[in-house]
Amino acid sequence: MDGKPIMAIIYDFDKTLTPEDMQNYSFIPALGMTPQEFWGKTGEFSAKTGVERILSYMYMMICMAKEKGIKMTSEWLRSLGKDIKYFEGVTTWFNRINAYGLDNGVKVEHYLTSSGTKEIIDGCSIAKEFKMIYGCEFLFDDETGEPIWPKFAVNYTQKTQHLFRISKGVIEATDDDRLNEKTPVRRIPYRNIVYLGDGMTDIPMMILVKQNGGRSIAVYPRGKKEKVANLFDDGRVNYICVADYSSNSELEKVMKLIIDSIAVAWMLEKKEKSIITKKEQL
Repeated sequence: MDGKPIMAIIYDFDKTLTPEDMQNYSFIPALGMTPQEFWGKTGEFSAKTGVERILSYMYMMICMAKEKGIKMTSEWLRSLGKDIKYFEGVTTWFNRINAYGLDNGVKVEHYLTSSGTKEIIDGCSIAKEFKMIYGCEFLFDDETGEPIWPKFAVNYTQKTQHLFRISKGVIEATDDDRLNEKTPVRRIPYRNIVYLGDGMTDIPMMILVKQNGGRSIAVYPRGKKEKVANLFDDGRVNYICVADYSSNSELEKVMKLIIDSIAVAWMLEKKEKSIITKKEQL
């Protein structure tokens, strides 16, 4: 119980922090296609071949880039991150939440788990805010610099492993040995974890966090509450909020209340431990 309690906020990316899928901003326009055309072809390929949908879009990114004569290097993908647009308040959200946490004795850490392209995320303006970013990655050929194989693929059920990694403090995606070791005390208790997502692909993570005592929040574009209302009605999330991350927004108010609750729970546990210690000394 020494030091400050640690809180983890885990985010989805596409349509949670951004209004659109990340590929829609620069990658797909570079192909000379519309998002509907690209995602339509990806869906057709998946249906025809039986390839899992996340692996399908990664494969189609490689194929389409080659077809259009684009050298899809890691550096080029990262350069696309600068064009990503965010929901209101996102770029200042992290500093405000961190500061509120510190003022109330809580250390806040931010994590990202996305089925999007990690190389694009790495080039975006908010990448530096996350302690760890989990996403779909390509393995690049050392000579050509172009992708030859998926390095990591993250679908909606695979996201759940990141909850265990973050809670145990074993955040490197390849560190399976320590992840599977028995841990008497978790670095971040489940009750100190919040998950933010936007819809159906986040449901396994939302449920797992909520069932383990954390909080799940579904966000939605202003005026489109119907997109997430069923998630609350079905008991899959604790809260639904407009995807407005600006100061004094409903989402910020909810997050501050959660930080308050973590601070109070920690102080109560600290007090209880102090009383037990005194009794043992009598």
